[in-house]
Parts: sequence; structure tokens; C-alpha cells
Amino acid sequence: MNFKKLKQAEAAFLASYPLGFEDPEIQVVGKKHNMIRMVGQVQESFGKARFKNSRVIVEDMARYIGRSSMISLFEKPKFRDLVRSLNSAESEALSSGFSNMLHGEQQMGFETVLSILQSRKLAKWSLLTILPVYFHPHDEVFVKPTTAKGVIEYFELSDLPYKPQPSWGFYEAYRRQILDMKSRVSSSLSPNNAAFTGFLMLSLRALKA
Repeated sequence: MNFKKLKQAEAAFLASYPLGFEDPEIQVVGKKHNMIRMVGQVQESFGKARFKNSRVIVEDMARYIGRSSMISLFEKPKFRDLVRSLNSAESEALSSGFSNMLHGEQQMGFETVLSILQSRKLAKWSLLTILPVYFHPHDEVFVKPTTAKGVIEYFELSDLPYKPQPSWGFYEAYRRQILDMKSRVSSSLSPNNAAFTGFLMLSLRALKA
């Protein structure tokens, strides 16, 4: 990681928004994401004790993905249609995999959910990572391809070639480096991990302006 570039991005952002994500101008932008509400609802719906009815779980997955401001309008109906197409065994597999992502063997869960998305040609980073980042907002990271590629290139993240095909190996390494970057800047830039990657995205946009 290029620490100098990270600190320059931090300084530039705080020069424009001295309170970080508490700055009134940023707060206006943040309201459209309803992060606090989404975190609360997702945590309530997908608590460990809730994983009793797989059909309810997968339908709730589609419901919250449909509500997310960070998922494209193209991907939302695609995921909804995927859920509708699942038979009972597939619903159980998706629910079980998602439970492991949140509460159990994370790699196994990630790869189970990925395999189901692949079976419908819908293996998208955004669909894999959005719900975990609502459930564990300080531990997981949302992978938006354009942002991830830009962050890796500009901040010179080591040994981390971006690939459009999701994999656990990339996710684990990217998350580790994002959390390391977060630990090196003002906490005002990271009320949650989605906000921190938002800061990185805005910094990249500013460089292109």
C-alpha cells in the first residue's frame, strides 16, 4: 500500500469535509443510502436464530438486495428472479451458505453462495458482498468492481490482482488490506466499512476531476 497517497487522500477529503462523514454536506449524500436502517433491518432478519425457514431467508435476501442503494437497478430484478427459480433443495443450500457467511464457516458459505449464483450466470461481486456488509458493517467490505480496481491500482495494494470472477481468496486479501487502510486514517472517515470505501471512491473521482 502507498501510505503517502492514502494520507494525501485523507487530507484532501478532510479539507473539503472537516467533520468527515459527520459533515453536513456528506450527511445529505449519506441519507440516500439509509445505512443505519438497513443495518438494523438486516441484522434483525438474519440473526442466527432466524435461519429456520430457508424459503423465508432467501426471499428476505432478495427483499433487502432490492432495497439497497448500492446494487444496480439491473442486478436487483435478476437476483429476485434467481430466488424465484430456486427449488427447495437450492433454497436450502443458499440459506445454509448465507448462514455460514454470517455466522459460521465463512469461506464455505461464500463458496456455496457463489456456486448458486454461478449456476444462474449471476456471479457478481456486489450481490455476494452487500448483505454481509450490512450485517457486519465494521468487519466486512462491499466489493464494487470499479472502486476495487481503482483502489488497487492507485493505492498500490500489493499482490492483489483484480479479477471479475469472484473468489474467496481475493475477497479475504482485499478485505484485509481495506481494514489495514482504515486503521491508518481518521475514524471520521469510517463510521462503517461501506463509508470508508465510499471515501476511497470519492477520492478516486476527485483525482480524475
